[in-house]
Amino acid sequence: MRRAEILGLPVDLVGLEEAVERIGKMLDSPGTHQVITLNPEYVVRAQSDPELVRAARQSELVTADGVGIVWAVRRLTGEQLPGRVTGADLTPALFERFGPRLRVFFLGAKPGVAEKAAENARARWGIQVAGVQDGYFKDEAPVVERIAQARPDLLLVGMGERQDLFIHRHKARLGAKVAIGVGGVLDVLSGEVKRVHPLAQRLKLEWLVRIAGDHKRWGRFPRLLQFVRLVRAAEKAHS
Repeated sequence: MRRAEILGLPVDLVGLEEAVERIGKMLDSPGTHQVITLNPEYVVRAQSDPELVRAARQSELVTADGVGIVWAVRRLTGEQLPGRVTGADLTPALFERFGPRLRVFFLGAKPGVAEKAAENARARWGIQVAGVQDGYFKDEAPVVERIAQARPDLLLVGMGERQDLFIHRHKARLGAKVAIGVGGVLDVLSGEVKRVHPLAQRLKLEWLVRIAGDHKRWGRFPRLLQFVRLVRAAEKAHS
């Protein structure tokens, strides 16, 4: 597997189709495999959080979630990624490919959202629902135990900044074949949030439309600017 590195973090040089193929092999392999969809905010946070660095380095697959990562890989390594592999694209692609064979545990979002996401996914793709749990909990041990007892093929974790470290911290005890941090995908699957217009997706401006349309996301801009500054500084250091 070809893997590049940007600002101390790995990025696998895969597109959506290859990512799905890789995860398919993980589903047939022993152990729990972690998948991180890397975005600029994760990169910025990781500069001061060694645990985030360890999580990425020890993950079996790290994809480029967003044009910022694709751009940084090109600028810092000269490698050309086939494209983005976002959680919003990867999740339905997995459902479409593996459908009824998948036992999926939905973890995260507000109470009721995971249930709606699970029911909609079951109705559309025929997946099996192994379990559901909202993201509003403090004691992680009972949740980990529930997931371990369910033994899902696929664990989808939509808990924002907590999700990837939750998976990494409990990886040995989760009992899932593949665990992916998917951000707001459960909200989309549930129908609570709609994806932006397909044109914005094709123009790779989905992130900008989402931030502009949701004042709760405006606080993300400083990190995005910091990411650009970090990449520029790394370019300068290596020139």
